[in-house]
Amino acid sequence: MSTQFDNVSVVKKANIYFDGKCVSHSVLFADGTKKTIGVIFPSSLTFNTGAPEVMELNAGKCRIRLKGEEAWNTYEGGQSFNVPGNSSFDIETLETLDYVCHFVAA
Repeated sequence: MSTQFDNVSVVKKANIYFDGKCVSHSVLFADGTKKTIGVIFPSSLTFNTGAPEVMELNAGKCRIRLKGEEAWNTYEGGQSFNVPGNSSFDIETLETLDYVCHFVAA
């Protein structure tokens, strides 16, 4: 996984969710793709998805439970996980999470 993105546009206005527990910025690429880069502070949250996503973790630690599953899986910096489109996932952030969300074309 790359350490930087070149030749992109960044939306200045932050995406702030869950009373500031999750803060990100949208990064727009010349080919029309979009990613968000942000942090999730220690908390327990539920995210809904439209498009399929790949969550790449740069640092931190969390537990994830995908919609319809009972088991929780633990992830930390250097790992990633996939989330289906039109779904949701529960996340318990154990350490502040530094992440990149890659939106995948359906």
